[in-house]
Amino acid sequence: MLIVQKFGGSSLADAERLRHAAALCLERRRGHELVVVVSAMGDTTDGLSERAHELLPDPPLRELDALVTTGEQQAAALLVMAMRELGLEAVSLTGWQAGILTDRNYGSSEIRFIAPDRIRAELSRGRIPVVTGFQGVCAAGDITSLGRGGSDTTAVALAAALEAELCEIYTDVDGVYTADPRLLPEARRLDAVDCRDMLALARAGAQVLHPRSVELAAANHVPLRLLSSFTGGPGTVVRRLSDEARPRFAGIAGRPEQGRLTLAGAGADAAALAESTVLLAGAGLRVQAGSLEENAVTLTLPPERTLEAMKLLHREMVLRQYTAL
Repeated sequence: MLIVQKFGGSSLADAERLRHAAALCLERRRGHELVVVVSAMGDTTDGLSERAHELLPDPPLRELDALVTTGEQQAAALLVMAMRELGLEAVSLTGWQAGILTDRNYGSSEIRFIAPDRIRAELSRGRIPVVTGFQGVCAAGDITSLGRGGSDTTAVALAAALEAELCEIYTDVDGVYTADPRLLPEARRLDAVDCRDMLALARAGAQVLHPRSVELAAANHVPLRLLSSFTGGPGTVVRRLSDEARPRFAGIAGRPEQGRLTLAGAGADAAALAESTVLLAGAGLRVQAGSLEENAVTLTLPPERTLEAMKLLHREMVLRQYTAL
């Protein structure tokens, strides 16, 4: 079984966390082939970008890409060293070495094609390829960055190209919740969530996965599992669920400071828009606007009342589904 694992920057922030990530790879390696994708350590990317802007207020995007992508190269090499310490045979690969070909849109490139010959060769030698996320190479031979969420996108794209059975995303949260638990402590972790609902939540502001990576996973039938690097646990599987297994509302997300919140799920329709509007009105919360998209009902309220509205809809329209089971 081939598994692609991706470690976010918080999972690799220092030597201790690098060793912990390596230990997770060792545990997962038993009985499986692994390909690992890494983000830059901690706030490395932001730090490199700040240095560039100290020199030029508007640095050339080609050179900025060449600079900021070095963060992932550092993380890949250091993780390989930590893996070697545990006796794992591993090798770091840059985006171009891994065969990740992109367009020439510096700063926000898209993957056009992956030629994973080098990765397959390393796997055949019994090694674990550790691939730099967030980067590729364009037809001109220049290093390009994939923009926000680029490492998640790299991991999913590699899983699709390699026909991996699973793509595991390790981060600092232990799964997908019915709402942001930092805002709503009563939020419930989901064992599984439909990829269509996850996409609606991600587009609405849920920060656990980037929309591009969810779209790519859905299009290529790549199951995702979101896991914590720190707490263990089963995490959340993101895949296409049957209609019977899919709840009416998977969760609620939004940007309270902007006055927007979104209910996501199979039941996000005109009736749900009316129901939520009436429910909020009964609590003295006036909806200024409402809209429907596929698998999503979005409401606009005064920003200072949005969190209150989110708590009410989460309790009455999301959590009640689970307490009724």
